[in-house]
Amino acid sequence: MTTTWCRLISLPTGNFTALRQHRCGSITTYSSPHRSEVSGFYLLDLTAAFDTVDHELLLRRLDRSFGVRGQAKQWLISYLTGRLYCVIHGGRTSSVIQVTCFVPQGSVLGPPLFILYTADLAELASTFGVKLHAFASDNQLHVHCDLSNVLSSVNALEQCVTAISCWMSANRLKLHAEKTELMWAGTKCNVASHL
Repeated sequence: MTTTWCRLISLPTGNFTALRQHRCGSITTYSSPHRSEVSGFYLLDLTAAFDTVDHELLLRRLDRSFGVRGQAKQWLISYLTGRLYCVIHGGRTSSVIQVTCFVPQGSVLGPPLFILYTADLAELASTFGVKLHAFASDNQLHVHCDLSNVLSSVNALEQCVTAISCWMSANRLKLHAEKTELMWAGTKCNVASHL
């Protein structure tokens, strides 16, 4: 993966400048305690995340990793299975299909079920020395480093993104590469002179 840098304007706090790859996206800033440090972020974008959660994989993971069994597991099976889908347009109805992959996005359970489905990602990221911040399908990879370690941090982030992309493919999820962004934040002085 090739990284191309470009500077963005100062962020609203006035004392941070961010660098990014690809397009503009939401920015989370973390205050750096030392002027010689920067934070690197990969903002991960998933394609149709809630619509591709495999029920069998989710139920197996809930059992194996979180001990969801018995009545609670039966309740979740009842909640997820037996859902039908059809399209009604112009007075015509499509054929009805059974849905086997999804969690209801607008529901109270959808986001927590998605987080549990992807819980392995935090451990995967930590093997590269990278932290993962997740809220439903919004995931950020984060490293904090001294300016002298920026290149090794970029390598760790890129290796982590590659591993996460492979994990997602194996678990019926898809990382949207064109919308996944690498961004650096730090003081205006250290970002402008070193990155």
